[in-house]
Amino acid sequence: MTKSSPIISLTDIVKKYNIGSVETIVLKKVSFNVNKGEMIAIVGASGSGKSTMMNIIGLLDKADNGTYLIKGNDVAGLEDDDLAKLRNQSIGFVFQQFNLLPRFNAKKNIELPLIYRAISKELINQKVSNVLKRVGMEDFASHRPTQLSGGQQQRIAIARALVGDPEVILADEPTGSLDSQTGKEIMNLFLDLHREGRTIILVTHDEKVASLCERRITLVDGKIVSSQ
Repeated sequence: MTKSSPIISLTDIVKKYNIGSVETIVLKKVSFNVNKGEMIAIVGASGSGKSTMMNIIGLLDKADNGTYLIKGNDVAGLEDDDLAKLRNQSIGFVFQQFNLLPRFNAKKNIELPLIYRAISKELINQKVSNVLKRVGMEDFASHRPTQLSGGQQQRIAIARALVGDPEVILADEPTGSLDSQTGKEIMNLFLDLHREGRTIILVTHDEKVASLCERRITLVDGKIVSSQ
């Protein structure tokens, strides 16, 4: 796949929610592509549709209308088990609140995306060791989340996203819970990953974060108002 080939393609995506008799259209014919190796920001105010867009891209929710392709494959007809498998293999998630399991140490948290794959414990250990080194946390494998700072927890979360070698890293407000200096360090890590050829989609309301990306897609009231 060349850099110019879309790894993700969304065409006329519509998402509606019904609360009682009231229908709310959250996404209104949203269309854009993400090329392999791109780092893009999806930006917009609260209520603009960012989170809904992230959930659809991340295969956590389905569009009501429109077409969503990953590597040319239409996800619309996939059953839940197939969606879960595709999500596990193709998308690495990084969340604002880290979403680490407090009863597990860092190593076990990072292993989670691999436990449903038919690979050996030896290979899992090797992959976890590699990503811990990649995010500068190799000395913290046995630490539980409560023993780590916010920035350290986010590095572990990024390692967890990387360990399965996904096609896309999808990050939802990844610096939102961090102080400004730690946020800069995390963004520098994302930029390093991008320079290595990773495809990264950041969902953010932070203009400073968005300005570091190659391209930004701006949502207002469920519509794309700019893509540059």
